[in-house]
Amino acid sequence: MTAPVARAATAPVRRKTVFAIIAMALLMMSIDSTIVATALHAIQQGLHTSINLASLTITAYSFGFVLMLPISGKLAERFGRRRVFVASTLAFTLASFGCGMADNIYLLIVLRAIQAAGGAGFTPTATGIIVDHFGAARDRYVSLFGSIFPVGAMIGPVFGGYFVAYSSWRDVFYVNVPIGLAIFFLALRFIPHDPPSEDRSSRKMDVPGIVLLGLSLLSGMLAATVLGERRGGDGLLGFLGLLLVAVLSLLFFLRHIRRTAAPFIAPRLIYGRHFGVVNLVNVIFSGFVVGAMALVPLYATSQYGIDAVGSGTLLTAQGAAAMICSLAAVALLRRTGYHLPLYVGSAVSIVGLVGLALPPLAGTPYAWLAFSAFLVGAGNGTINPAMRNAGLQLAPESSSMLAALRTLSLQTGSIATISMVAAFLAYQSNPGEILAWVYAILAVIRLLALALVKYVPEQRGAW
Repeated sequence: MTAPVARAATAPVRRKTVFAIIAMALLMMSIDSTIVATALHAIQQGLHTSINLASLTITAYSFGFVLMLPISGKLAERFGRRRVFVASTLAFTLASFGCGMADNIYLLIVLRAIQAAGGAGFTPTATGIIVDHFGAARDRYVSLFGSIFPVGAMIGPVFGGYFVAYSSWRDVFYVNVPIGLAIFFLALRFIPHDPPSEDRSSRKMDVPGIVLLGLSLLSGMLAATVLGERRGGDGLLGFLGLLLVAVLSLLFFLRHIRRTAAPFIAPRLIYGRHFGVVNLVNVIFSGFVVGAMALVPLYATSQYGIDAVGSGTLLTAQGAAAMICSLAAVALLRRTGYHLPLYVGSAVSIVGLVGLALPPLAGTPYAWLAFSAFLVGAGNGTINPAMRNAGLQLAPESSSMLAALRTLSLQTGSIATISMVAAFLAYQSNPGEILAWVYAILAVIRLLALALVKYVPEQRGAW
C-alpha cells in the first residue's frame, strides 16, 4: 500500500490545475459567506418564520466555521490534506443541497452549521497541499489566496440579489452543488496524495483538548451574540456568564496542551516565539479592520443618508482594492520581505480609517467614503501576502494548523469588533457619529500596533 502513495507523492504536480481546483473551492466558500445575507427576507417569507430565526442561518454558519477551523487543521495533519479537502468539499456540497431542499427553518439552521463545517476545511487543507507539493513556488501561491476572497465578497451579494429577484432563495444554495461536485471529482483526479509522514504523534486526536477549545470558542461566540443584542440586566448577566465559561475553558485548554504528550495544538503555534506576535498582528491588523469595514454600509446610511445600493457598493471598492494590491504585493514579496509591506499597508489603511472618521473634505459624501474604503482595502491587500507566509515559513510541516489559526485570528478580531460596536450602538440615538469615533479609535490602535511589526519574522526570497 505504501508504494502507490510514494509514487503519487513524487509524480510531477500540475500546479496550475491544482491551484485552480483549490481556488474554485475558496471562491465558492467566500461567495457563500456573503450571498445568504441577501436572501434573508426571502427565506423568512418562504419558510414562514421570523426574521430572528432566519438570521440564525448566518449565525449558525459563523458558529460552525469558527468551531471547525482548528479541528479541520488537526484532521488534515492526521488524515492528510488531500483526504480532508475532498471530504470537506463533499460535506459542503451535500449540505448546500440539503439547505436548498429544507422545508423548515430549524433544519436549515442545522444544515448551515454542517455546511460551515465543510467550508472550514478548505483554507487549512489548501494551504497544506500547496506547502507539500509546490516546492519553492509555495510562498507565491499561498499569497494568492488573498486575491480570491475579495472576489467572492464582491460577487456574492450580486448573485444573491439576482437569485432572489428572478428565481428563488433556494438557488442561493443550489448554485454550490454543480460547482462542488466539479471540485470533488477534479480533486480526486488531479490533487496528489500526501507525502508519507513518519510523525506518529500527529496521528492521535486530543479529544479533551478539542472539547475544551470547542467549548471556549462556542461560549465566546454566544457571548458576542448576546453582547450585540442584549437588552437589560438579564442580557448582561448572560453575557458575563458565557464570557466566564469561555475564559475558563481557554485557560484549561492552555494548561492541558502544555501537559499532554500529543496536544491538539502545539503551544508554540499559539504563543511561542514569533508565532504569538503573528497571531496578534492578524487579530489587530486584519480582524479588527474586517469587522469595522462590515459596518461601513450602516455608517454610510445613518451618517450621510446614502441608500442601500450605494452603501453596499462601498464594500466593492474595498474588495477591488484588496484584490489589486494583494496581487501586486505577491509579485514583490520576495524582494520586499515582510516588514516593508506591513508598514506601507498599515500606513495606507490608517489614512483610509481616518478618512472614514472625518467628514468629507472634498467631493460628495459617497465619493469620499468610497475613496476611504478603497484605501483601507488597499492597505489590507498589501499586508495579506506577508501575513499568510510569516508563520508558515517557521513550521511548514504544521501548515494546515497555522492556516486555521490565521483564519481563526481574523474571525476572532472581526466578531469581537462587530459585537462590541453593536452593543454600544444599541443604546445610542445617532449611530453615525459613534461609528465615526470607532474608525478614529481603530486608526489610533493600528498606529500603536506598528510597534509589533519589528517582531514579525522577516524573510526575503523563497522559503
